This record gives sequence, structure tokens and C-alpha cells, in this order.
Amino acid sequence: MIETATLALATFFATIAPIDVATVFAALTATATPGHRQSMAIRATLIASVILVTFALIGELLLASIGISLAALRTAGGILLLLMGIDMVFARSSGGTSTTVEEEREAISKDDISIFPIATPLIAGPGAMGAAILLMANAEGDLTRQIIVIASLLAILLLTGIALLLAGKIHQILGVTGMHVISRIMGVLLSALAVQFIFDGIKQSSVFGL
Repeated sequence: MIETATLALATFFATIAPIDVATVFAALTATATPGHRQSMAIRATLIASVILVTFALIGELLLASIGISLAALRTAGGILLLLMGIDMVFARSSGGTSTTVEEEREAISKDDISIFPIATPLIAGPGAMGAAILLMANAEGDLTRQIIVIASLLAILLLTGIALLLAGKIHQILGVTGMHVISRIMGVLLSALAVQFIFDGIKQSSVFGL
């Protein structure tokens, strides 16, 4: 159970990236009033929580209904997480854990950025959605392990909400260098987890007679 919790916490921390989200939030809300910034932070966290918990609960069933096997899900999810991990190690922006240039331009012109781009795609992005489905599928119907995955997801989302509320202070304390250090460490861990998912998916598929 400890292994399940550790895996889930590390994966969600890397794919949601609370510190990265807080930094972007601080930049996009620099001119907002404290009250407006706080309301956007809370709203974004709640909306992202609904999205990710929904994907965690029904994502595997949805994929199964269109003929996607668990082995394929593990392999594809592993590849997606590996690409994200590589981007994190090299401190590159990608659509998996951050907004694109076009999305940032659109966000700057909006007064309320809680839904877009903060709730999605920054918090509830493709990587986090894929991780939620993958980790729940990995629990293989074990209710206790599934509860641990959901609890881990909610814990990281709570941490993300706190990070958004303290976004300005976090950005001042860590700076760009500190942000990149944390991102690279989590990127290495995420890459290792992703490779394990790929190995498990290939083994389960018996494509190579393993």
C-alpha cells in the first residue's frame, strides 16, 4: 500500500507540477486584486479536481468501451509520461504540463483564467488525465489501492490549491533556477516510472512472447 501511495504521489506531483502551475498563475495574475486572485485559485483547483477525479473513475471504462486494452493503455500512457519527463529534465515547455505560446496569449487577454488555462490544461492536462487513468487501471480492481490513488490525487490537488494561493511568494523564494531544479528532479523520477509502465504494458500484451 505504501508503494502504491508513493507511486501515485510522485506521478501526480510530476504531471500536475504544482510549483510550475503556481509560477504561471503568478505571472498571469500580476495585475489582479488579491480577492480576485484568490477566487480564481480556488475555482481552478475545484474544477480541475472534478475533471481529474472523473477521468480516474470512468476513464478505464471509457477506453475499454472503444476497445483499448489495459496493456495498450499502460504502454501509451508510459510513452506520454516519458515524453513529459524528458521535457522536464531539459526544462522545456510542452503541451503536456504547460500552456503553449498561443494559449498564453489568449489567457493574457482574459479577466478570469480559472477555467482556462489554469484548471485545464495546466492542472488537469493530458499528462495528469493519462496518469489518473493509468494508475487506477494499475490498481487492477483492488478497492483499497484505488482509494489510495484517489486520495493521493486529492492530496496533490490540495497542494496545488495552496501553491496557487501562495503563488507570488513561491515565485519570489524559488526563482527560475529553483523551479528548474525541482522540475528536473521530478522529470528523472517520472521518466523512470514511465519506462516501467511501458515495460509492464509490453509484457502484458505478449507481443514479443514475454
